[in-house]
Amino acid sequence: MNAQIERAVEHFRALLEEQEARARRLEADESASGGEHTGKTVIGVIGGDGIGPVIMAQARRVLEYLLADEIAAGTAELRAIDGLTIENRLSCGEAVPAGVLEEIRACDVLLKGPTTTPKGGNLESANVTLRRALDLYANVRPVRISAEGVDWTFFRENTEGEYTLGSRGIELPGLAMDFKVITDAGTRRIARAAFEYARKNGKKRVAIVTKANIMKKTDGKFSDVCHAVARDYPEMEVEDWYIDIMTANLVNPALRARFEVFILPNLYGDIITDEAAQLQGGVGTAGSANLGSRYAMFEAIHGSAPRLIEEGLGDYANPESILRAAQMLLNHIGRAGQAERLQKALEICCETERKCAVTGDQSGATCQAFGDYVLETLQGLEG
Repeated sequence: MNAQIERAVEHFRALLEEQEARARRLEADESASGGEHTGKTVIGVIGGDGIGPVIMAQARRVLEYLLADEIAAGTAELRAIDGLTIENRLSCGEAVPAGVLEEIRACDVLLKGPTTTPKGGNLESANVTLRRALDLYANVRPVRISAEGVDWTFFRENTEGEYTLGSRGIELPGLAMDFKVITDAGTRRIARAAFEYARKNGKKRVAIVTKANIMKKTDGKFSDVCHAVARDYPEMEVEDWYIDIMTANLVNPALRARFEVFILPNLYGDIITDEAAQLQGGVGTAGSANLGSRYAMFEAIHGSAPRLIEEGLGDYANPESILRAAQMLLNHIGRAGQAERLQKALEICCETERKCAVTGDQSGATCQAFGDYVLETLQGLEG
């Protein structure tokens, strides 16, 4: 047992040295910046696993329609990137195979379908790897419930917390330990992104969500750094909330409309945004942005839904989430007009008319039928 403890200590020492070096790089703002922009916006399209290729086919149709003029003029390109499948990742033994990552780095933005992460083992989540490799530190997830006056935007720190070392914990006989990482610089940049968003969009309330009463060092640091950043935004009403009570607040109709912008560490943000999406209509209704200083990745917030594939229901998957991600992508690359049209079309298709509802089984419409509906609605908006 002593030899095992010594090996664990050496393992932990290596992790500490690695993360301390990373923290220094962040402080010096030395994160990789990627390639130079060429004037043409290259949108990498990644199908992923399970229902990913099914829903992505509809998102691609919509983007091809909305960007038809730019694609014809050569100022925009939709570039398919293959190889980010669970089969290829397991075969290579890499969360993101090196060749695939090289293709991804050659793009400006990504629209990515869900990818499968095996339970156990050492194969890391492809999402976690991409967020770290591309330094996509801000995960931004909007949720709207118009009928209740709910308009939430979640800023989840995307590169630290429990996820940064999630596949590199320690196991001893009868004992397992994982690690959580919080840095000053990593927290400052997600906090500043949230406060800047609030200021630019006329929001007044920012909630810092942690479990700092229990995770005193890591969550305590996260809260302290966020409050330090908040001093530069005196017009904001800033509140501390613990993650457990905030999950209750989101389902409390008497309270939830008062919240506007949230800042959360990685794991809490992952969990609570799924709850928020469920309140909006289900995890299939919400898109997500992963933003960094050079790259950006947009995706559905749900998983690859292997159950639907196993049951032969993949064609009935709901593409709403990936379409909302596409709308966020269009805004990000400066196509505000196309983004607004897609947003209006989704409001009509998903909230106002609902002539073609996807239920995830044969009682509802197919994914392709819903895509047809969205395209027909877009065409109608031009008239």
